[in-house]
Amino acid sequence: MLDLDLNRQGPTPRDSATLIVARNARAIGGGIEIFCVERHKTGFLGGAVVFPGGKLDPSDLEPDWETCTTTPIASDTTGERGAPIAADPATLRGLAIAACREALEEAAILPVAGGAPAHAELLAWRAEMARSPGALRPILAARGLKLDLASLHPLSRWITPVAESRRFDTRFFLFVSTGDVTGAHDDHETTASFWASPADVLARYQAGALLLAPPTHRTLLVLSAARSTADAVGIASRSCLDPICPRAVTQRDPAGDTVAIVLPGDPEHDVRVARVAGPSRYVLRSGRFSPEDAPG
Repeated sequence: MLDLDLNRQGPTPRDSATLIVARNARAIGGGIEIFCVERHKTGFLGGAVVFPGGKLDPSDLEPDWETCTTTPIASDTTGERGAPIAADPATLRGLAIAACREALEEAAILPVAGGAPAHAELLAWRAEMARSPGALRPILAARGLKLDLASLHPLSRWITPVAESRRFDTRFFLFVSTGDVTGAHDDHETTASFWASPADVLARYQAGALLLAPPTHRTLLVLSAARSTADAVGIASRSCLDPICPRAVTQRDPAGDTVAIVLPGDPEHDVRVARVAGPSRYVLRSGRFSPEDAPG
């Protein structure tokens, strides 16, 4: 799933964005459900369960988008949440557009001001975009619609370790679905999809039924505290937006050395203050990265 080499100095990370789509749970007992997709077995994070997302495309930064979008939520200007999630308003808009575009391509979900289009219409838009990658803005403009970037709540920012061969600077946005959003994987980049509570996905990971990369696991762990989508938005509004750039290190274990991915706040990380709650590292055990605290 990951391609780590502790002696590697990987490339400069590419800007990317992810959309975490949440809804109030339909089952008795409350809580939230998250829409998840399973990536194709080949490629980066092959076979892993993730949230829809992908690379920032140059077309996402085109000025003409301004007339087809609402204004995205800027990060806290008081500094209480750390660094802004993007360097400037134009980049923030582009990243939010990328998150929406990728959600349509991979999950047939699209935040639109005034309410969600019908599922069949989203599938048709996705098919049109597959034929013509720049079609989304003309589709919206022809119908007088706007991407609802104001409904995307910045949650976190993760940067791939330097030991990886492919690196991404990924912004995670939370989007609350208030309508009847169905969602569907594309059978190309994503091969399966489902709605589930964060606790259920984590339990399935613990049982070995699915794969999760550390950022996905930690995001689900953070959101598992939400009893409603309002709680989830509250969690996002208080989250630290300083970059989380894990380091890959060798962990000395009695049973033999292994690899650990350490987060800010871990004794072996250059950043001494934690930027996200939970265990400070992920340790490679039996082919999976398990959340643990630092030894000792």
